[in-house]
Order: sequence, then structure tokens, then C-alpha cells
Amino acid sequence: MDLQTPRDEKLSAFCEALGEGDDVEEKEDEVNEEKDEEEKKDEEGEDTIVPSVVALGKGRNGSRKSPFKANKRKRSRSETHSSYNGRWKTEKEPDHLPHPPLHFFPKRKPGVQPPLLYSKSNPCPSEIFKMYFDQATIKILCVNTNKNAARHLAAGKNFKWTDVTEGEMYQYIGLTLYMGILKRPQIKDFWRTSTIFQVAYPSQVMSRDRFLNITTNMHMSDPVADAVNDGKKGTPEYDRLHRLRPLYDSLQIACKAVYHPRQHLSVDERMVATKAKISLKQYIKRKPTRWGIKLFVLSDNTGYTVDFQIYSGRTLQPSGKGMCFDVVMSLIKKSYLGSGYHIYCDNFYTSPMLFSHLYELGFGACGTFRSTRIGVPKTTKNALTKKSPRGSIRWIREGPLIFVNWMNMRMVSMCSTLHTAFSGDTIKRMEKVKGKLQELEFPVPPAVMDYNRYMGGVDLSDQLIGSYSSRRKSRKWYMTILHHFIDIAVTNSYLLHKEMCGKLEERAMTHQQFLEQLTTELCGVSQKVQKMSYDHLPVAIVEGATGAKKTTEGRRKCRLCKRATPFMCEACKLPLCVIVDRNCHKVYHSSSNKK
Repeated sequence: MDLQTPRDEKLSAFCEALGEGDDVEEKEDEVNEEKDEEEKKDEEGEDTIVPSVVALGKGRNGSRKSPFKANKRKRSRSETHSSYNGRWKTEKEPDHLPHPPLHFFPKRKPGVQPPLLYSKSNPCPSEIFKMYFDQATIKILCVNTNKNAARHLAAGKNFKWTDVTEGEMYQYIGLTLYMGILKRPQIKDFWRTSTIFQVAYPSQVMSRDRFLNITTNMHMSDPVADAVNDGKKGTPEYDRLHRLRPLYDSLQIACKAVYHPRQHLSVDERMVATKAKISLKQYIKRKPTRWGIKLFVLSDNTGYTVDFQIYSGRTLQPSGKGMCFDVVMSLIKKSYLGSGYHIYCDNFYTSPMLFSHLYELGFGACGTFRSTRIGVPKTTKNALTKKSPRGSIRWIREGPLIFVNWMNMRMVSMCSTLHTAFSGDTIKRMEKVKGKLQELEFPVPPAVMDYNRYMGGVDLSDQLIGSYSSRRKSRKWYMTILHHFIDIAVTNSYLLHKEMCGKLEERAMTHQQFLEQLTTELCGVSQKVQKMSYDHLPVAIVEGATGAKKTTEGRRKCRLCKRATPFMCEACKLPLCVIVDRNCHKVYHSSSNKK
């Protein structure tokens, strides 16, 4: 059986079902050449993200100009793309939703899915986590890590190695979670003993050298297949994400199989911090994490990561409708979701073309928009100005699309297929009247209210992941992504735990409590605190040895004299000699000689 695919038959069938809707975009009519060129100009503008390739510039605010702008006459978009020449209407003029209205028909009942759904009691954290990192996924990690270690040994690297097992891999993941909760400057600090900052837990699970060796040789893909893929650089067959592909695909399937999202979804970007010199690295000026590997994420309003795509550069076969259009359509799958979902996104993704296409598929959409986008009304008749009073509303409807401008501290522009222009909602804001601050009510469009309520799903997910992230600095960029995969699985597991506790009317654990219990279950060590003994007594390193093994079993180098000894200090766990002519145990613990 191919180790690069999950063994679970249900997940495999689920994966095949997802592929049924991939040809939806192919049924779209081709747009004309002039529109294609203008869309490319719009997507490659100064405020958009472009691939990290020398010819195309870097990041959303890259300094290099796009090649699509070369040898083109600069002109205003309103010259050729003014789609509406009427006037902007006010909130006093009536507006109605388009017909027929959208109905919510999900493919599955939203919430936790079988087999967790049929559990009569709340499953333990490790059971939920293993829905994402199941035995098939862990086996892939073990097999490819062992292959990578064998490759390093064959190349002449000197280290001790025994094949890592599935149980040991779960222990390794548990220790990475432990290190995310309890911070130390360096990994080796978790095994230090001769310091007041020592911790006893990691050494009970795994030795320091074993943990470091697994970290060094950790690999998600087959090293032989990596070499073949590296030989295809510069060709269309080259896969930039090949080293991530096995876990990348299985985690995507698991996130969608275990949970079905609720009606309100948001699409946004996520940055995984890294400064590695790789072409995947992007720069986004307005993100808290400016440099990193970019992910496009689909989330519901609970913060659950439903689906995600790692940005690896411009697609080789674009649809001709812009990268933003392609990104959203790659995340919104009608064959998986159903219909009637409400999609929220920011002005990087919003376009009339995208929202119209989503509406035809049975999805509503709402988001802020940029005035330079193709299809946005360019008329200035009765439009808002900088001097318009706070709470002023102007709107234009074009079929299912409504464009709304609302004046708050500054003008807010919204596009939606879900809302009317104004439904009577108001907000309270402090305003200075005759030199005094007073609380006043101002009208607000329903699109603004719902956007503020449901757009933060991805931000909430980022906040939960960042609270106890397992990520550590690494020279290997794919190790950074592996830790992010673990963080996604842990965060989604915690959200499922809260969901199931709500149904069973039980009190859910806090995020930290959930992580602590998950760590102890993966590591196989009791969560109860063992009282430390501070009596420095000499004991045998291996107890119960008989016969000739009494003096040979478990012998280690003495901390002081470097000779082999079968004894160690019970409190310090250090090998120290205790014999007639050489009492290193006494010498080491004397105040004048202890190191």
C-alpha cells in the first residue's frame, strides 16, 4: 500500500467526493482579452500580493513593478469600466433583496461529524487529536523519518539511531506541545539538571539526544522522491510543496471530514512566520507577521480551520479572472459545503465578478471593496464626500449586487449579495456637539453590522494558534510548516471539545487545561505531580540486575572522572562513582566542587 495516502477508507471516499465539484469553474464563459488584461493589472497592483519570484516582484507591497504594466498607457479605470452612470441613492429610498432568495442547504448537518458525534461521553483530548494525526499519518512520518536517518548515516554523519516507532512519534509531538506551553531559550534547556530552572518531565519521556536526533531527521515525504522532484526545478512538473504534500493533503481531508461548518464563513490570509531564504516567503505590510509563508484560510465564526491553501506562486493555468477569484473558488466547494452559505472577505478578494459567480452557485457574499475594481460603479452623482455627515448612506443596486458607502470616521465601502441598503439599524458613537462629547445614534447598513460580526473567524483561529504555538526556530522551512500543521490540529481539536461539551451540557476545559491533558496523554506520563526528592543518595542506574550484570548493566561515564560506573545520584540523575578509592558522589556534592 502506498504510504503517501491515508489508509482510512472513509477519508479516501470523502476525498473523492470533494473532487466532484472541481470542474465548476470550467463551465464559466471566457471573458474578453481586454478584461483579462485589466484584471491582471488590478490583481498585480501596488496593494496586492504577487509571487516571490524575481520577474514578478515580492509580496503585497513589493517594490518591483509587474511585467503586465510594461509598455501600457496609463489610464483611469473609469474610462472603460464605468458600469453604472446613474446616481447614488440614499437610505430613505426603498431597496429589496434579489429573487429568488438564497436558502441554506448544507451537505451535512453542521457541527461535529461521526464517529465523534455518536460518542455518549466527551472523548479525551488525544482521541480528538488523533482524528487529524491518525495512525496512517503517523506511519508516514515514521517511515520517511527513518529513511531520512538512513540517508544521513550513509552520507557519513555520526549519530546513534534506532527506527522511530508510532508511539515514540506521538511522544515527540507531545513534547513539542509541552515546549509550547513552558518556554525555554533553547531546546537543550529542558534537559538541564545542574540548575535551579531544571524540569523533570521531558527526561521521563525521552532523552535529550533522542529528541534532537528525531528533530534533525524528521521528514514528511520520501527523500528519494524529493531528489526526483528537485531535479524538475524550472519545469511545470516541479512541486514546491512536495516535502509537505503527504501531511498537507491528509490534514486538509481530516479538517473537512471531522467537522461541517456553520452558515457564516470567512476567507482571509494567515502568515506563518519565517525568514528562510525560499521562494515561498511573502511580505505583507499590514499583517502583524510581515514575513512568512502565506496561507489562504477558510474558517467559520467559531475559529475552526475548515480548509486552507499554501500559496506557492502564480498558478500555471489561471482562470483569467484574477488570483483572488481563483483563491476563493479553490476554498469554496459546493460538492462539500452544499449551498446557502454566507461568505465574508476583505477588499483583497471582493470583486463583482466573484460575488456574481458565488451567487449563481447558491452562495451569498459580503465584503469591503476597492473603488478601482472592475465592475464597481464609478459615478459621482450624489456620492459621499469627505464633508458628508457621520451616518450618511449611499447605495447602488445592480441585480443581486448592492454597493453601499457609509460615512463613519471615514468612508466604508461594502459590496454584498445578502443585504439591503438599510434596515433601520443604528449604532451609538461619541460625537462632539457644541464643544461637548455626547452619545448619539447613527444609522448603519446591515452589511457593516454582519461584516463586523462574522469576518473575524480566521483572526480568532490565529489568536488561538498563537497562544500556545509549538513552533520553534528551525533551519528547515518545512519543519516550520509541520509545527503549524500540529497547531491547526490542536486548535481544531480544542474547538471540537468545546462543541461537544456544549451538547453534553458539561463544563469545557480551558485552552491551557486541554493542552496540558493532551500533552500527558500523548507522552504517556501521569499528569499527577511527583514529589521531588532532594536527598542526594547514590542508587544503581539499573536496579534488579543479577549475576555478572551487577557491575555491567547500565554503566555510564562518571560526571567527574569519566570512568564507567553503575551508580548515579537519585536526585540529580547523574552517573557518579561510589567505590572505596574513588567517591565521586561525595566530591561532586561538596559545596566547593559542585559544577
